[in-house]
Amino acid sequence: MYSNENFINREISWLSFNERVLQEAEDPNTPLFERIRFIGIFSNNLDEFFRVRVATVRRMVDLGKDEENLLGNFTPRELHDRIQEIVYEQQGKVQQIFKDLLLELNQNNIFIITEKDLKHSQGIFVKKYFYEKVLPNLVPIMLSKKNKFPYLRDRSVYLAVKLSKKSDPEDFAYSLIRIPGISVPRFLVLPKEKKKTYVMMLDDVIRYCFDDLFFYFDYDVYEAYTIKMTRDAELDIDDDISKSFIEKMSSSLKKRKKGKPVRLIYDRDIPEDLLDFILKKMRLDNEENTIPGGRYHNHKDFMNFPEIGKKRHYYTKLPPFRHKDLPPHTSILRILRQKDVMLHYPYQTFNHFIDFLREAAIDPQVKEIGITIYRVADDSKVVNALLNAVRNGKNVTVVIELQARFDEEANIYWSNKLQEEGANVINGIPGMKVHSKLAWVQRLEDEKNKNYAYIGTGNFHEGTAKVYADDGLLTADPRLADEVEKIFSFFKQNYRHYNYEHLIVSPFFMRDFFSQHIDREIELAKQGKNARMILKMNSLIDPGMMKKIYKAAEAGVKTELIVRGIFGLQLDHKKARGNISAISIVDKYLEHSRIFLFGNNGDEKIYISSADWMPRNLNRRIEVACPVYDEEIREELKEMLNIQLWDNTKARILDPLLQNQYNKRNTESTFRAQEDYYNFIKKKHHIVMKIYHNPRCAKSRAGLKYLEEKGFDLEIKKYMKEGISEAELKEIIQKTGKKPFELVRTQEEEYKTNYKEKELSDDEWIKILSENPKLLQRPVVVNGDKAVLANPPEAVEEIL
Repeated sequence: MYSNENFINREISWLSFNERVLQEAEDPNTPLFERIRFIGIFSNNLDEFFRVRVATVRRMVDLGKDEENLLGNFTPRELHDRIQEIVYEQQGKVQQIFKDLLLELNQNNIFIITEKDLKHSQGIFVKKYFYEKVLPNLVPIMLSKKNKFPYLRDRSVYLAVKLSKKSDPEDFAYSLIRIPGISVPRFLVLPKEKKKTYVMMLDDVIRYCFDDLFFYFDYDVYEAYTIKMTRDAELDIDDDISKSFIEKMSSSLKKRKKGKPVRLIYDRDIPEDLLDFILKKMRLDNEENTIPGGRYHNHKDFMNFPEIGKKRHYYTKLPPFRHKDLPPHTSILRILRQKDVMLHYPYQTFNHFIDFLREAAIDPQVKEIGITIYRVADDSKVVNALLNAVRNGKNVTVVIELQARFDEEANIYWSNKLQEEGANVINGIPGMKVHSKLAWVQRLEDEKNKNYAYIGTGNFHEGTAKVYADDGLLTADPRLADEVEKIFSFFKQNYRHYNYEHLIVSPFFMRDFFSQHIDREIELAKQGKNARMILKMNSLIDPGMMKKIYKAAEAGVKTELIVRGIFGLQLDHKKARGNISAISIVDKYLEHSRIFLFGNNGDEKIYISSADWMPRNLNRRIEVACPVYDEEIREELKEMLNIQLWDNTKARILDPLLQNQYNKRNTESTFRAQEDYYNFIKKKHHIVMKIYHNPRCAKSRAGLKYLEEKGFDLEIKKYMKEGISEAELKEIIQKTGKKPFELVRTQEEEYKTNYKEKELSDDEWIKILSENPKLLQRPVVVNGDKAVLANPPEAVEEIL
């Protein structure tokens, strides 16, 4: 059944999102090497799109029916053809952007050269590199009409080579060489010459050394063209009840590597005879499965382009910082007994969550730890903390989702590793994916079990936490933490279902819960009251929720949407016009958090969630949304939403024509959400201790050592050498809450000789201290709007 609703097709919308990524590569305001990286991100995204979504559409075409109620007025065949048209246009655009980037690199004395550009000295260097690093990884395959065509690995790049003779062009042969993808870097940086830097693609290193590969034959002409195969990534899991789920998954992963071809990209300059040979041997339709490209494929490798640029060629680094309530050497569990803490990644450090697990792993009173794992880092500190918890005698329950797409093998590995150590590993829930981001700690306190929890929007992955914008709530609020315990009880015993008064869990309650909130705003609007919603998520494509949003806008609910990726709404309803707007932000970080705000007649309700509004999240996955009760945290999230809505630098308007025009509201000033929010959070949370330090003073040295051992970021003011102004002294003294005379060193000879027993005003003492800084007590330590004389050093604790 094809939907006639006023929705944008999911696949077409996704391609529009990837166009926004491409805009970043095209934007001259984006630093040069970041533009190169966006070319890589665009290419990597497109690979996964073909492996998953296009493969699904291709199956629909083959079956002649729609598997999942396509949104938009397309038959499977029409959709497939439209996808091909858009991708073809985008591939041409990528090639042009890449050419422009090469010119800009040249203007910066960086040159990507081919095998034809090498000087003699460079050729010697390349030959040596080829013999030592590349050749051991190469095995050319000679092709013939008689032999079976070799299997092309998914997403690997190959050189299709035509060998011939100058003296007799009709005497030729074909060969295939797989370009090593892991064992050898894709780029070779050549020795610098004066101010010029030269880079060579591995493809061209191999081209330069064909004589060393094919010396067995007497051919003297070599032509090489890149090809790349993308295969269907769908897992076909068998129903053999004698096998464990891990065994079935492992078997399916092996089959995936030989999945059905979805597309073959080839160098558009490839000779017709060589292309025809390949297509016939692979039994591929020339138009259906093939896309002409440029000289190089796997532009995704440009995500790891050598860092040979200058500082201006990269984004200004925004280093993550600590949360003000979690200073170094502090028990996180103790802090949580007093208040909730919300972490905002990548602005704040993910190490806080690692510290939370580490503390739980060694605390003698902690009895049980639970966590849901969807994706983790290769060398995961999260898993390492869990392993140590098991070794320390804790009961550790780990819910690992084996069907986390493209992370299945890694999750099977970690599943086995944790089981070997003695953890209770649960490999998902039958018929559903576990996509929630939960951690749970149970501690014995006063002979009762007390629960602590982490509820987040993103994976427990140290790597992605540096580039994905996510939020995570650490809490001991029993309204929330006790219900997280219930969810883990459900994981352990699926037949037991619970009622949740605070957490919103899909697929059981989430759809109805958010629908009721929208209905509430609609009712308020009908009563003439102020009704509003701000909805932030990665993807919005669920038909039921989209109909609700249409209905709300038509009723007069002011609806503001921030949706990074897939977006199905057609914002041209006459009845809804003026009440609904939508933007997408694509910038240096990947917007990944889901935040939902409902006006509720002034009593605002705010939720963070692991779930987008897609059928799979609301119908087939275990997801959790969490109300935010702490007023300070609510204000932080509201500020984030407001900052994002004001973005006029990286926000695009989501319109029915998919034009991706930049949001140019508020043109009097420049607003860039990610940098603006970083500065907002940093100003609020970043603790930089300023110490007025005299290196010759033992007490001052002790204070400095104490701060260093505590791990604080420090600003050291050597006031004896640099001086200290009266204004600075007034500010410091005001922050200490003391009188100026209380900071005077009365044991100094200067004081005894010139000032002892004199009656002086506060201003006079400040002037004396400025002119004679050795009279100032030390060390003075300042933290924001508080200051203290750190003698003894432990006095610093008063201003944390």
